[in-house]
Amino acid sequence: MSPKNILLLSAYDAASHHYWHHQLEAMFPQHHWQILALKDRYFSWRMGASALNFQADFHSQLLQSYDLLIATSMTDLASLRSFYPHLASIPNLLYFHENQFAYPENQQQKGLLEIQLKNILSAVSADQLAFNSNFNRMTFLSGVQTFLKQMPDGVPVNLLKELQNKSTVIPVPIKPDCQPKTAPNQPKSKTLQVVWNHRWEHDKGPETLLELLKLCQENEQIKFHIIGQQFRNTPAAMQEILSNHQHQCLNLGHLESRTQYIKTLQSADVVLSTAHHDFQGIAMLEAVACGCRPIAPNRVVYPELYPPQNLYPSHPSNPKQEAAYIYKLLLQAKQLATPKIDIERDVLLAKYATWIS
Repeated sequence: MSPKNILLLSAYDAASHHYWHHQLEAMFPQHHWQILALKDRYFSWRMGASALNFQADFHSQLLQSYDLLIATSMTDLASLRSFYPHLASIPNLLYFHENQFAYPENQQQKGLLEIQLKNILSAVSADQLAFNSNFNRMTFLSGVQTFLKQMPDGVPVNLLKELQNKSTVIPVPIKPDCQPKTAPNQPKSKTLQVVWNHRWEHDKGPETLLELLKLCQENEQIKFHIIGQQFRNTPAAMQEILSNHQHQCLNLGHLESRTQYIKTLQSADVVLSTAHHDFQGIAMLEAVACGCRPIAPNRVVYPELYPPQNLYPSHPSNPKQEAAYIYKLLLQAKQLATPKIDIERDVLLAKYATWIS
């Protein structure tokens, strides 16, 4: 593949989005990468005004000549192409870390219809689409179908089929340092160590985690590493965990050191998800690659990633019931499988090479 001048736009540069484009740079060092990123804040404004934000912050870079444009799905690609017509004359690729049709209902979310329309218009503008999971792809296409049925007139006849035909699934590759320290499925200590390595936010189901900690209080053979990314506003359930359940935790709080984070994953037996939504679940996949057995709800992306015996029944509105299911699985955790994860850089290199060729 001859060297290319690639413009990559990340309109809401959350940790997982940064993780992804950092991997792309590492996988294809022969190309020249111009990466322009907007901070991951003001979600609705980013969806609606990202083209204006990019113009305000990176006008001179956007005027330059490129061979390929890659954008994340939060980018208002249609408007950006109208601002910079030369970008419409090169191949445009759109990568979906998430889509705006498959989030849990949020009563405080305003302008959802407009946000979903932006998602569709960007997809229509792009030459090729890639999704990080089949769950992400299918919920997007299903959401588009539902959206089109709401349009009063002027509905494009073949739009859904066109989006299907130009879309594919290419996961975010995990980093090479995600390796087991000991052979998978070998006990590492008498104490069962459980990792919960998700963002400390409501959509990651902290209420279920809290109920599980309550159930495990009398079982000294189960300890936790609660090490996800923290934010200024901490959910009430996480505040209660900080106040009342520190004694059950070997780690409680975000680990700043990547080296320490990987060592923690390698020392643990189980990685747990209580998430209400996950489009790929990189944190889970990293832990599994380090040798942890996954335990996750039977919803969102997890059924396509993990064996049925590693999934507990989904009751997102009933944290106590979910916690009871998880506790039963923890008691038999040593019998659970550690599935093989085939999304390392070298495995996905050919797929990404074809996509950006």
